[in-house]
Amino acid sequence: MASRPSKALETFANPSPARDYLVHIEVPEFTCLCPLTGQPDFATLVLDYVPDRRNVELKSLKLYMWAYRNEGAFHEAVTNRILDDLVRALAPRFMRLTAKWYVRGGIFTTVVAEHRKRGWKPAPYVDVGRFEASSSMRG
Repeated sequence: MASRPSKALETFANPSPARDYLVHIEVPEFTCLCPLTGQPDFATLVLDYVPDRRNVELKSLKLYMWAYRNEGAFHEAVTNRILDDLVRALAPRFMRLTAKWYVRGGIFTTVVAEHRKRGWKPAPYVDVGRFEASSSMRG
């Protein structure tokens, strides 16, 4: 695999396709250029997805993100473009991309874009952190 920017997203077979599970990825150093001024814009991207048949290979994701470094794009456009590219490559059951843009001119921007596979519904959330054993179960 190349060690320079690339828009090619590599994938691999989901090792547990019968189960819904969450993949959480954070990209704290995403950079692109403001299309109006040419100045750099910086963001932390948070990718959450429930894979179907494919998962994203992380080095290719890193090189893909790097490919935006010298491209001009509005925050909303680049967030949606990245989501579209990832959905096209992975066809996930669910995917959410949250782009947290650093301050520029006193304004923070967060853009959230989602994809849901038609017909997919998540299982109910179970919060085991709030479970407290009854007094009869304590030692």
